[in-house]
Amino acid sequence: MQEIFHTAPQFIIAGDRDFELEKSRLISYILKTQELGENEFEGKESLSLGKLTTKEWNNMFAKHLDHHLSQFNV
Repeated sequence: MQEIFHTAPQFIIAGDRDFELEKSRLISYILKTQELGENEFEGKESLSLGKLTTKEWNNMFAKHLDHHLSQFNV
């Protein structure tokens, strides 16, 4: 049986958003992550999953981003 996860209330966005502004913010976050480098993430703790390796962080970032881009047909 597959476990179902619901979005935490603090992450639910209501109302309209400026696509270009949100796109710019996302690009900034991605660039900051690259700037920090992989050593910043090795063994860093996820609030949900505990300590993760750099590879696990990378996979989670990629899958999470892909999920949301697909969700909104971007």
